[in-house]
Amino acid sequence: MEPTQTVCVVGLGYIGLPTAAILAANGNDVTGVDVNPRHVEEINAGRVPFVEPDLESVVAGVVAQGRLRAQATVPHAQSYIVAVPTPFTETYDVDPKYVRAAAESIAPQLRGGELVILESTSPPGLTEKMGEYIIAARPDLTLEPGEHNTIHLAHCPERVLPGRIMIEIVDNDRIIGGVTEQAAEKARDLYATFCKGELLMTDARTAEMAKLVENSYRDVNIAFANELSVISDRLGIDVWKLIELANHHPRVNILQPGPGVGGHCIAVDPWFIVAAAPEDAKLVRLAREVNDAKPDFVLEKVMAKAAKFREPVIAALGIAFKADIDDLRESPSKSIVERLSAEIEHAQVLVVEPNVEALPASLADRANVEHAEVEDAIERADIVLVLVDHHQFKTLDREILAEKIVVDTKGLWR
Repeated sequence: MEPTQTVCVVGLGYIGLPTAAILAANGNDVTGVDVNPRHVEEINAGRVPFVEPDLESVVAGVVAQGRLRAQATVPHAQSYIVAVPTPFTETYDVDPKYVRAAAESIAPQLRGGELVILESTSPPGLTEKMGEYIIAARPDLTLEPGEHNTIHLAHCPERVLPGRIMIEIVDNDRIIGGVTEQAAEKARDLYATFCKGELLMTDARTAEMAKLVENSYRDVNIAFANELSVISDRLGIDVWKLIELANHHPRVNILQPGPGVGGHCIAVDPWFIVAAAPEDAKLVRLAREVNDAKPDFVLEKVMAKAAKFREPVIAALGIAFKADIDDLRESPSKSIVERLSAEIEHAQVLVVEPNVEALPASLADRANVEHAEVEDAIERADIVLVLVDHHQFKTLDREILAEKIVVDTKGLWR
């Protein structure tokens, strides 16, 4: 089967690699580019450098077929997809350094007529800014439509859930935002090679804003649940029972509280709206502040329990930002454990994270922190702190908790 087209995916992380693999599995000839030599080596061996269900089998297959290869340098391709981080600054504005680096690495390979898609979460206008970076490096090209040397820009945000990426990347509806109508049409044709969901056409700025709005909606609703959990704790009410009862109302669907909000999307994207409209984004800002404050509340509870012991042993169950993945980005659970190990005098912290082989340096380098197996950690602990509802924790025999002080931020063992 002849390839549909040649595609280069810049950034082979949690979004870029699944995108590259799915494109290759659907007939495209794909080159993935990453600055991490380990990622390149692992992918070319048909392996995946992080945990995501069903991804490794797809990668192994397309690599073996010669449809996907990884390398450190950008080749020429008909289409480029940029899937690099977009961190925010201390003033909550986007730091475009990775997008700029990607644009400048793509620019030398362009001949005119190529499609360049930004998938990275972006504030309104970053896709156009990416085009400016390209033109600054290649003034012989243009972004104006209809020319032989036109470069076509689009923003097509991902909207997948870690742990279900390989399903949702195909089945979910997709927003296709072109800087021009022709760019949108080219992007639609590319995503149509694998996407079974509806392809929703719009302009690039609206597409950028739509992704921010989707995650801010989630953030606001999680903040309501987290605020309820704090209020309920003060009033001696079981928040999970409270939410269960309230959700019996036919028009109420309250989410579940937790130790905070993590990941590169929900914990980050609302700040881009705040930065874009600081005087008007009042609710969005407040929700972020509520969720960012939840780890302080959890830490306060654990420290109060730990004060009863001379040398407390704390089993911290989970440091990923959500269940059954290895992703630690912006994880409130990891932050809580880091602070526990630093702020509770003479404490020993047993970290149970079954989805990582080794703890991050921020924990591994501390003498009072140990990476432990779950049953051993609970047996040795005075306090058991549930931070993530990994499936391994849900099936534990409750009897091993009989003599333990339990702080459960997920309602796992209520």
